[in-house]
Amino acid sequence: MNILLVCAAGMSTSLLVNRMKDAAKAKGIEINIEAHPVGSIAQYGDNADVILLGPQVRYELKNVQKTYSDKPVEVIQMQDYGMMNGAKVLEHALKLLGK
Repeated sequence: MNILLVCAAGMSTSLLVNRMKDAAKAKGIEINIEAHPVGSIAQYGDNADVILLGPQVRYELKNVQKTYSDKPVEVIQMQDYGMMNGAKVLEHALKLLGK
């Protein structure tokens, strides 16, 4: 299972990735989670099972949904992103994947 987080530069989202990985480990879930800048989504989007956009790039939602219409694409909730709530974001991604 591959989760792709997309943000403006990939910096702040890397902290969220670490928290999501910690939450997955605590649940015993094997998962690959990566964060990349929105400008490089073409390199990573095909391998993702779900794509989550950081609130700062929500303006790209329709474009990303159109490009990757075969997979779930959503914006991370502002509160969860701001609080770096990895467990909650992971839970949302798993729900989108039907897990």
